[in-house]
Amino acid sequence: MGNYEIVVGVDGSPDADLAVRWAASRAERTGAHLRLLHAYIRPVPAPSMPLTAATAAPDDYFATAGEAVLTKAADVAHARAPGIDVITDLRVEGAAPALIDVSDDADVIVVGSRGLGGFKGMLLGSVSSQVSGRARCPTVVVRGQAPATGPVVVGVDGSEPAAAALTFAFAEAHRLGTTVVAVHAWSTPLPTGPAEAAALAMAAGDDRARYQRTAQQVLTDSVDGHRQRYPDVPVTERLTEAGPAGALLEAATEPAMIVVGSRGHGGFTGLLLGSTSQSVLRHATCPVAVIRNVQA
Repeated sequence: MGNYEIVVGVDGSPDADLAVRWAASRAERTGAHLRLLHAYIRPVPAPSMPLTAATAAPDDYFATAGEAVLTKAADVAHARAPGIDVITDLRVEGAAPALIDVSDDADVIVVGSRGLGGFKGMLLGSVSSQVSGRARCPTVVVRGQAPATGPVVVGVDGSEPAAAALTFAFAEAHRLGTTVVAVHAWSTPLPTGPAEAAALAMAAGDDRARYQRTAQQVLTDSVDGHRQRYPDVPVTERLTEAGPAGALLEAATEPAMIVVGSRGHGGFTGLLLGSTSQSVLRHATCPVAVIRNVQA
């Protein structure tokens, strides 16, 4: 894979170690390089803080602690995948800015679902929101143990971010030698008043069939180009009349990954910060990749 690089945010927590193991396994299977990044900020003494407390820690205390975190993370990575190329990166800045800074050169950023210190709250807190929303490469939040041979599940809605998610999903399935399950959630529109409700009730059958045909066309059209680009990747199209989060979570029993676009429309609107993405991130038992409109 040449210069393909996976960057993992680490802080010594169990969830960060889980992210390192997942990323190390992925690096081993794909030939990618693994960069372990730890960021810290030295506390700024408050005006009321005693001088002795403000100067109690030597200047290199936090750097030494950070190096220890990185050494432990490297040991975790090599224990999982002894032959991979691992480098460490210690930065004096906030966790989110550090990860966003490296996203220009990284191919994928990986974080644990929860952490300590600078990476605390990576699942639903401000750091994860900032990284997912501003990173210039895909961001993967690792939750649970992903099966080695499970499919890559991806949300489809016809939008550009969803197309980027499809590109990433197919490329990921190709790298890992697995399959893709492309999911499109659809529903008939809700009435806005009594008159519209009556009209919809009278034409319920015809309208439902029409919306279903349109949804199927969106799904098929979205997948076709990627199917041609990756003829070796088996793909299953799944059309579901359900909520988008539930459709994604139920698409496969043991998925290797769920992939969502950062924003979309239709069934997958608001996937970055809205209820759908939060629900998928909160309830998924596998890694979740959030893809902005970037190339995989």
